[in-house]
Amino acid sequence: MSSSDQQAAAPRLAVSELLIGIGLLACAGAVAWQTLAIPVSPLYSKVGPTVFPYLTMVGLVLLSLLLILAALRGGWQPEEEKETSTDWRAMGFVVIGLLANLLLIQSLGFTAASVIMFVLVCYGFGSKRTLRDAGLGLILALAAYFGFARALGVNIGAGFIENQLNTAIDAIIGTFGA
Repeated sequence: MSSSDQQAAAPRLAVSELLIGIGLLACAGAVAWQTLAIPVSPLYSKVGPTVFPYLTMVGLVLLSLLLILAALRGGWQPEEEKETSTDWRAMGFVVIGLLANLLLIQSLGFTAASVIMFVLVCYGFGSKRTLRDAGLGLILALAAYFGFARALGVNIGAGFIENQLNTAIDAIIGTFGA
């Protein structure tokens, strides 16, 4: 037996996976930076508005360090996945969907922008059933919007759809005197 057979092959550096870990670490840094900007009133004794952002940041740091360590050891993907080429067309639809949401949420509102994003992302993942995707996206977007707006009182971008539904809901509530 030769010495090369006895020694295990050194793991190669997984560059793309290392970049994901570093990107996640940068996201943790952004969370920390933005959390430091949150004004904290002296009225909070122990739990203030920064607790959950800091917990999120710690989780992101731990996850990114684990991903970086895995990338330095050769990566977390099986060899057959590493040999598969990226579907740039599908990735393009996902990125276009995210950008569309970012650009349209101010003018169209959360629901319409989210439905457009949902349909584009579904198409990127191979779905050809646009009406079904739009319907499902509408249900999920409305649930998210009203969960934030009504239940939590957080405005995440009201547009025409949200304003019409809010008016209808307020009229119904006013009618029944709840």
